[in-house]
Amino acid sequence: MHALPDDVSRELERVVRRWRELPADRALAASGAVQEVVRDLADATAGQPVPDLGVAVLIDQLRVLVWDAASAGVPDLADRLAELRRTLP
Repeated sequence: MHALPDDVSRELERVVRRWRELPADRALAASGAVQEVVRDLADATAGQPVPDLGVAVLIDQLRVLVWDAASAGVPDLADRLAELRRTLP
């Protein structure tokens, strides 16, 4: 497995760190934005829906799909993660 590009890795870790700082109610409120990115990345890579396993594992789903998307060469991945991070309360 190849390493993530530096810019993607950096933005992913920023999103993960921010997500972990959120109180449960804010994470729940922000979960729609994360789910949207998860769905988009799943469509761009596997073309199959990602099951809704709840807020507790949502960020792990994002991490897996970012790896898949980077491996598939999905463009503007770091920018998409930065946009997501900015939407988190």
